[in-house]
Amino acid sequence: MWPLLLSQLGEINIQNESDHDVTDGEVLVVKKRRKGLYILPNLFTLAALFGGFYAIVMAINGRFDLAAIGVFCAMVLDSLDGRVARMTNTQSAFGEQMDSLSDMVSFGAAPALISYVWSLKSLGRWGWIAAFVYCACAALRLARFNVNTGVVDKRFFQGLPSPAAAALVAGFIFLMTELGLKGSDALWGVSITWITFALALYAGLTMVTNVPFYSFKDVHMKKSVPFTVIVLIALGIAAINIDPPSALFLLFVAYGFSGYVVYVWRKAKGQQTSLISVSTDEPDEQGLH
Repeated sequence: MWPLLLSQLGEINIQNESDHDVTDGEVLVVKKRRKGLYILPNLFTLAALFGGFYAIVMAINGRFDLAAIGVFCAMVLDSLDGRVARMTNTQSAFGEQMDSLSDMVSFGAAPALISYVWSLKSLGRWGWIAAFVYCACAALRLARFNVNTGVVDKRFFQGLPSPAAAALVAGFIFLMTELGLKGSDALWGVSITWITFALALYAGLTMVTNVPFYSFKDVHMKKSVPFTVIVLIALGIAAINIDPPSALFLLFVAYGFSGYVVYVWRKAKGQQTSLISVSTDEPDEQGLH
């Protein structure tokens, strides 16, 4: 009985398909639309990836000023690809994965290699260990960010974001290069090599902490602001243009320590310091919280 019913259903499906596909004796072949990729957001992501690759090449060639500039350009482009995707409604899973891989190169491998070639290699194994710790922490931070996207408070980053960590390391190298100092010189009686060592470890380990860093995601560009805000922005741009290396480095130093200030402040006020706003029942993710 069942084989008979199945054969009849198959005949009905074939008949229905033939009714749709046959017109005046001609068979119409319906082709499935091929899936494509959104050009605009991925173009920004590829440009950010090129910035990180350019930084690595310039570091190998001994142009550490251009290497630092490449990291900063990658940071700017990385901040644009997500906004462009949301504005044009072109978000995709491919774009998210591509962005993470680009960040790993531009903000993980590139700063680690630049700092090692510039100064850390004089420390021998301690130098490449510090560079590796930074690179590994960047990978761990990006992986944790992808996993905890849906459960972390959007107003804060869980740990120092990788672009800011890269800007902290690259900004120091940029500043020292502009001052005419090499990685083997001394600054105020302290070896620049050990300063780079401490800075790489600080930036790397801070990326994998649970310290909250303000994300600026609740700042809406479409809302009106007081006139004084525009004036302050203009003054900030002018201050950066006076001495870009110093201004950028001090800016990211302030941001790099701001998370610990927020953590201590919330702890003193008795507020919750954890950024996990929604619990999850998945056992594999509980350890990340």
